[in-house]
Amino acid sequence: MNEEVFPMSPRPSSLLPFTSPWLLAPMDGVTDACFRDLMLQTHGPQHLGGAFTEFVRIHQIVPRAQHFLDHLGPKRHAAPVGIQFMGKELEILRDCAAAVAELGIPVLDLNFGCPARKAGKGCVGAALLDYPAEITPIIDACVDGAGGKLPVTVKIRCGVNDDSKLEEIVKAVDASGASMLTIHCRTKKEKYDESAVDWDRIKRARTWTKLPLCGNGGVDSILEAEAMRRSVGCEFVMIGRAAMANPWVFSGHQATTSEAVRFLTTYSTMMLAEGCLAKNTLARLKQMIRYWRVADIVRSDDDRVAWLRLTSLNEFLDRLRSRAK
Repeated sequence: MNEEVFPMSPRPSSLLPFTSPWLLAPMDGVTDACFRDLMLQTHGPQHLGGAFTEFVRIHQIVPRAQHFLDHLGPKRHAAPVGIQFMGKELEILRDCAAAVAELGIPVLDLNFGCPARKAGKGCVGAALLDYPAEITPIIDACVDGAGGKLPVTVKIRCGVNDDSKLEEIVKAVDASGASMLTIHCRTKKEKYDESAVDWDRIKRARTWTKLPLCGNGGVDSILEAEAMRRSVGCEFVMIGRAAMANPWVFSGHQATTSEAVRFLTTYSTMMLAEGCLAKNTLARLKQMIRYWRVADIVRSDDDRVAWLRLTSLNEFLDRLRSRAK
């Protein structure tokens, strides 16, 4: 992760609606409307520049408009929330892109990075990276469907088992009508292995595309986000799991224990208000605790284990409130 400064993209990013260079990554099973809304409420638009839905699997039929709106959630914020598609059927994707454009959704993102086994079985997500020639038509079908009403962005990993096809993948995106390329700096095989973080892959991609670039992977603080932006020449940086570890990661604010307790209790209240079952709300809170590393909520490895062994939402909330005393 050297600090050599690289030039930014010669292709303008002014058509993108983001309000700052720092974006919340789409994460399946994490970035539902409650989590996104709370993150956008916690940060001003000068700190968190945009977010995305969990992926919407596009397959066989065009969903009803309400399906897309349900993923987006009812609230709107100063920073935009884009919708993410994962699929490969061109005509259906074109029609779906037209539908979300008519709904006024500000950004459409295409997922070529999901490493899940179910994505591989359907040859969607990161599995498509083994077939770069199929990427351009998928993007252009969505660009055509959107009809210039919203930008279409693309998120990739650096390959399936290795990065040997990265140049071909990046050039396939560059040849399309995409408005931005996000590169997660690991391969599908590497998943979220910390030892596999390789910003040099994004730096190499900078030489193969004129698109605005968004770097992703191995960024744990706003200082690291700034370092990535300078060193690899990307206009934007996307942060994912680090936002679960520290929800204030985009601003650099040092949260107090009271603020941390308030964040997690508010998250619980929002989920319950949306009809989430208590057991599922507890599961989402424990998912946060698994990564959490700020304030005085998790005090040791043993304490983290104790949090994860809790079996009722009320137990969790009682233990959480006790930390603020």
